[in-house]
Amino acid sequence: MVNELQNGRENQDGADQGFITSYFPDLLDKPLFHPTLDGTKLDGIYRLPLGYQMDASYYYLKLRWSIPCGPNSVITFPGAPWLKPWYWWSWPVLPLGLQWHEQRRKTLGYGAEMAVILIQSTIYLGILAMARLARPSLSKLCYRRADKSISIMQNSLKLLAVWSIIAAYLTPFFIIPHTIHPLLGWLLYLFGTFTLCSIAINAFLLPMLPVLVPLFGIVGVLMVMAFPWYSDGVVRALCVFGYAFCATPVLWASMVRIMAGLQVSLEREGFMPRLGESSPPSWFNKLY
Repeated sequence: MVNELQNGRENQDGADQGFITSYFPDLLDKPLFHPTLDGTKLDGIYRLPLGYQMDASYYYLKLRWSIPCGPNSVITFPGAPWLKPWYWWSWPVLPLGLQWHEQRRKTLGYGAEMAVILIQSTIYLGILAMARLARPSLSKLCYRRADKSISIMQNSLKLLAVWSIIAAYLTPFFIIPHTIHPLLGWLLYLFGTFTLCSIAINAFLLPMLPVLVPLFGIVGVLMVMAFPWYSDGVVRALCVFGYAFCATPVLWASMVRIMAGLQVSLEREGFMPRLGESSPPSWFNKLY
């Protein structure tokens, strides 16, 4: 393009599209292209219809194509590199993600990713079974009441519990194959997050519902965004913001409940017995 500009070729807008008028000055006078019914070859120059190449942002405004977009059309997806339709997390943020993956299913398929999905699902099932059977907890930790480091240990355990919950929500996101189908990706993410959260719940004796509130919130926002009967994209965006506004206090209350439950567990006599004293049996801890 730079060479063409140096050679004096006319460019209307300074971009590569501007060269079209210099290469084809009489393009607007050419007939519109219509494919033949019998598949015969056409000679000459034709104009493509307006809907042949469409920007996906036109669809997001009205949640429908205002201009006919036929099966031979080219759809471009401008935007952030990490928010493209081939990434599983882009749907339902981008409503056209499922259509894109439907085309991939018919052409390339998902054979390369399915093996990883099956392995991860098996690992999550094993972790969930071990967490339910072993039920690891911190009840075996001991300390001296007169030990000055008890406050440091309690704060460290609180920090460890918070980071374990954060890791439970982030780890599945990064290890799922990025180009898997969105439905499989979100199902595996929710299952993996629930599995890893169960480890934190059993290890720190946390209340289950507050820990899983963010997971329920993610399910809710997915349902709000995937709702198929919005009149246009503006209404859809307002509903998402309204849901976030209503869910924020619930999320904050769950965090407060988690910290309060963790503090009670750390201060409970049966949870952290003192050194030199006989600890009650494990079945008594469960009853307590």
